[in-house]
Amino acid sequence: MTDQRIPVVAGFRPREAQESPRDEGKALRVRVPRSAHARLVPVEGRPDAVRAVEESNQGRVPELTPIRVGRMAASPFAFLRGAAGLMAHDLEGSPVTGIGTQICGDAHAANFGLYGDARGRLVIDLNDFDETVFGPWEWDLKRLATSLVLAGRVSGAGEDVCLAAARDAVGAYRRTMRLLAKLPVLDAWNAIADEELVSHTDARDLLGTLERVSEKARNNTSARFAAKATEPTPDGGRRFVDALPVLRRVGDAEAAAVAAALGEYLTTLQGDRLPLLARYAIHDVAFRVVGTGSVGTRSYVVLLLDHRGEPLVLQVKEARPSVLIPHLRAVGFPVPQEEHEGRRVVSGQKRMQVVSDILLGWTTVEGRPFQVRQFRNRKGSVDPAALTPDQLDDYGRMTGALLARAHAHSADPRLIAGYCGKNDELDEAVGAFSVAYADRTEADHADLVAAVRAGRIAAEEGV
Repeated sequence: MTDQRIPVVAGFRPREAQESPRDEGKALRVRVPRSAHARLVPVEGRPDAVRAVEESNQGRVPELTPIRVGRMAASPFAFLRGAAGLMAHDLEGSPVTGIGTQICGDAHAANFGLYGDARGRLVIDLNDFDETVFGPWEWDLKRLATSLVLAGRVSGAGEDVCLAAARDAVGAYRRTMRLLAKLPVLDAWNAIADEELVSHTDARDLLGTLERVSEKARNNTSARFAAKATEPTPDGGRRFVDALPVLRRVGDAEAAAVAAALGEYLTTLQGDRLPLLARYAIHDVAFRVVGTGSVGTRSYVVLLLDHRGEPLVLQVKEARPSVLIPHLRAVGFPVPQEEHEGRRVVSGQKRMQVVSDILLGWTTVEGRPFQVRQFRNRKGSVDPAALTPDQLDDYGRMTGALLARAHAHSADPRLIAGYCGKNDELDEAVGAFSVAYADRTEADHADLVAAVRAGRIAAEEGV
């Protein structure tokens, strides 16, 4: 018998031996030394903080932008949360290896959290993907490290603690990528189970906080939200109740447009989800203000009731183009034309998360793209700006590991691990960058606060 000669099949790697991805990654250190990531290089044409916020407010609901400005003015950490586009502009001057992966695009420390899976169990992962694109893994890592420095400063932690948290996040990312690189591919895909995270990242000081957040998340459901946010109607149904400025009922035409768009949404789901949703009836639609960076985008909650009157609430949230796109082009990353921004968000989320919402989909409302997901799906999160100093570095290690796990779903972990290496050179460099960028963010925040006080830009505080 002769050996079978199997042709190369598109989508699979060839059988022939190739250069080791780890060696390829290691070779990139010649062109982009790991120490180079410490640099914060000024980029020409950088807008000042106020102009950056004003530009990012374009296309949003005008009466809501003062709420967004007020939230961003609350602290430097809050400013960073709303300034993903400005940071992407600044990252144009930083070195990139050219290794691409699906990135969150807004991987700050508050964008990790708990949510429920299909069986109601809690999982922890990245949980915000409005800016997700294919891009440089370094950008996510630097945004995470910077956010930890700023969160620590807001909480009153010492500068040594803040820097340690940033370094620890990078170290956990690097070590997790090395672990995944050593595993069989299928094992690596689902590695670092949630129940192993604490031991894997040595985050035992976080146990109490995680338990409290988990307990709160278990009660954060559609039923609980509907009990507070709706009232009975004469026909036996329920409807939303105004809670201005966060929640307001909408007119019949607007509600009908949102409800009608759920027909398109159903076509974006797996077929086995359709019988589940067919057992619900649409009862009401309301507009609800969300997030910090998302304030001013159009976002609705849709109340569905089953035959027993039990609620399921869907969120229909506007999907705007990622603010990273023009900056990706500037560093040579290909940016494919996206047919639907909601699809971009959903596809990116599914690529990065181990488990995603089973009702995640997208639709179009009056010509605007939207994503659709469950609302209050047992979601919970740690407030990084409220952590004690001994918890902050634990949280840094945990989020660093989660980020590596997410990146490894769309990039070969051997390639990134080969570049990152065994020693702490990258940790030190990104740590230095994060401190420098935190300083810049504090200056930007101070400029915004001064502009608010001078009446240059409107802000509504405490909302």
